[in-house]
Amino acid sequence: MHIDLTHKIALVSGSTTGIGFAIAEGLAESGATVILNGRTQAAVDHAIATLIARFPAASVRGVAADLGTAAGCEALFAAEPQVDILVNNLGIYGTQDFFEIPDAQWSNFFEVNVMSGVRLSRAYAPAMVQQGWGRIVFISSESGLNIPTEMIHYGFTKTANLSVSRGLAKRLAGTGVTVNAVLPGPTLSAGLEAAFADSAKKAGKTIEEAATAFVLAKRPSSIIRRAATVEEVANMVVYVCSQQASATTGAALRVDGGVVDTIA
Repeated sequence: MHIDLTHKIALVSGSTTGIGFAIAEGLAESGATVILNGRTQAAVDHAIATLIARFPAASVRGVAADLGTAAGCEALFAAEPQVDILVNNLGIYGTQDFFEIPDAQWSNFFEVNVMSGVRLSRAYAPAMVQQGWGRIVFISSESGLNIPTEMIHYGFTKTANLSVSRGLAKRLAGTGVTVNAVLPGPTLSAGLEAAFADSAKKAGKTIEEAATAFVLAKRPSSIIRRAATVEEVANMVVYVCSQQASATTGAALRVDGGVVDTIA
């Protein structure tokens, strides 16, 4: 299968590092013009330079905007009013006991993880419908199904991503615009690498070994028995953004290594 996204414009929110950057790489490698996004211009510029260094022929640009706010989403849309592919990747996470999470933290997680995707989809979907083709992808998580007790506020937002993506897919039925959710499991992104750096060093292990130990201890139902790579997650996203995925919509596509113990 050859995925060709030439002449398509793709926007990936929160794409200066981690899974978002890997998705941007995959889309650029497939020929799409890619719009990167981060909160600071320095981060965006660095990501653009890194991507172009890897793919010199890529068409890449970026917008610095805090999409955890309505104003940031409006600024991004004003700067880039037309896209064919929207990947709502932006998300934050963190461990915190339920009884210690203040209202402000719940609101912040909801604004960043849920409302950023809602606002961008509301802005970009109408033009996709008008042209009869478009792709919208929400990056959810296995934590949206398998709610972690140490991150209930995070799991709640990832469940919300599934509700929005499924509902929007139904709302856009028959338009040529597909809407899907992709659910990564534990993934060896920059954030996870940073979280394991100290413990790995103290234990005399590599970060990959520390991540594997985490998966075995905290996600024992994992079938692959390790953390996924960001490229493995990006591969699924690039596929659902492709022409070939035209019959895939309203789906919750797991790249969780089998963590969620279900056959449906």
